[in-house]
Amino acid sequence: MTALPPLRSLDEILRLDLPRFDEAAARAARARQAQLTKPPGSLGRLEELAIFLAGWRGTDRPRIDHAQAIVFAGNHGVCAQGVNPFPQAVTGQMVANFQAGGAAINQLCRTAGADLTVIALDVDRPTADFTEGPAMTEAECLDALARGGAAVDPQADLLLLGEMGIGNSTIAAALGHGAFGGAARDWVGPGTGADAARIALKADVVARGVARHGHRPPLSLLAALGGREQAAICGAVLAARLARIPVLLDGFICSAAVAPLAAADPALLDHCLVGHLSGEPGHRALSAALGKRPILDLGMSLGEGTGAALALGVLRGALACHNGMATFAEAGVSGA
Repeated sequence: MTALPPLRSLDEILRLDLPRFDEAAARAARARQAQLTKPPGSLGRLEELAIFLAGWRGTDRPRIDHAQAIVFAGNHGVCAQGVNPFPQAVTGQMVANFQAGGAAINQLCRTAGADLTVIALDVDRPTADFTEGPAMTEAECLDALARGGAAVDPQADLLLLGEMGIGNSTIAAALGHGAFGGAARDWVGPGTGADAARIALKADVVARGVARHGHRPPLSLLAALGGREQAAICGAVLAARLARIPVLLDGFICSAAVAPLAAADPALLDHCLVGHLSGEPGHRALSAALGKRPILDLGMSLGEGTGAALALGVLRGALACHNGMATFAEAGVSGA
């Protein structure tokens, strides 16, 4: 198990020596699936998910004994543009709610069997307004990335990621637009309840931010357009990869956080799954751009890691069948 090493520049991410998918373990898991007491392929995506987990954990019989969930929280200078109807103090207040066990993510982690950690990233010190300059310096971005990487338990079998931050649906739209193009209006949505006028304002703000910073290399977009919680999510994703821990991203904002990684090298996200398709309109296009098919589609757009926590139940079900079902030989059932 290897922790995320200190990085002196964002470009060093592309020079990390990252573990690859274990094809031998996946083949063994696939062979087991073919012997279980069911028609081939009859469990659909559950079979694919079990094999995915086998390849990343390096065993044909993977388990999820320890699922770690992390919610990163941060605040954003672009809120000065009026993109969100709520004050930024809500971010800190929600962090306190998470810590007291009163949020949706607390209930879903408890139900799914995930240990929740909440990390507030200088919520009293918002990033800079990206319409006026970079949201973070490279050093600030690297610091948040390192803090995200340090939060990952290398003994975890699975990592779930979520976020909290007033204004971060605007950040997500900017990262999606900056990484994958299109029109700014295609990436923005209601977030925490924006009306049509505020959505139009968000689209204008995103367009101005990407016009200012979109010429940068993909990894530099994380500092220019992102926030501390987005950088921390990227750090956690990379630390998990080094420890061969599969990752369940939440919805739109988590997916957008890693968009700069995907734009720089799609293989950086090979160990990641998307937990659910967000109700935010940009998430369908973003999932397609990432080459990820969300596990669930429940019309949710809360964030906090809630979609990832629900998807954990699907992964547990996939492994319960994979590991617990009898083979045809064991059950004395005639196979094909």
